[in-house]
Amino acid sequence: MQRDVFYAIADPTRRRIIHMLAGKSMPVNDVANRFEISRPAVSKHIRILEECGLVAIRKKGRQRYCRAELHRLKEVSEWAERYRKFWSGKLDALENYLADEDEKQT
Repeated sequence: MQRDVFYAIADPTRRRIIHMLAGKSMPVNDVANRFEISRPAVSKHIRILEECGLVAIRKKGRQRYCRAELHRLKEVSEWAERYRKFWSGKLDALENYLADEDEKQT
């Protein structure tokens, strides 16, 4: 099943994993050790992040290393930016309206 980046960041555990991996590559076991959930549960979160293109896995010897692929978050940033512009315009219009109403009352 192909999931999108929005599905990946919807879960707080996955957001924490992304945050952990943002600065460095880590073995899967090291990532799992930082959570109070089971290793299989962490592995499932990592697999979802990998499917969404937010984490890359590479094998080195017997260990699997995770690395964040943060460029995929650009999609989220662009989506949020459209709505930021929309709401900024609406809030500016509201501010102007309230200022005009305040002027009328004084």
